[in-house]
Amino acid sequence: MTERRGETFVMHGDGAEGPISFSTFILGLASTALIHLGEAPNPDTGQTSAHPELARQSLDLLDLLEKKTKGNRTPEEEQLFRTLLTDLRLKFVNLKPR
Repeated sequence: MTERRGETFVMHGDGAEGPISFSTFILGLASTALIHLGEAPNPDTGQTSAHPELARQSLDLLDLLEKKTKGNRTPEEEQLFRTLLTDLRLKFVNLKPR
């Protein structure tokens, strides 16, 4: 098994082994933020509802990760992070109280 930079192997629930890249990881965190922003349905309920405090935590986590990995990302990862954080922050600022 050969690992590439920014990629690790994980065991899935079915016992299969597969790669998870850094980009996949941050996309997963961004998806969670979208759910908390009420922009995507909760996979458990199929419903959308905003939870600003949880959205803020997700954004803070992504921000922390962005700072801690600075200088150790590929150009593609850099662009993905920049785009995701910008979009999510705009959605958070425009979040209407419900």
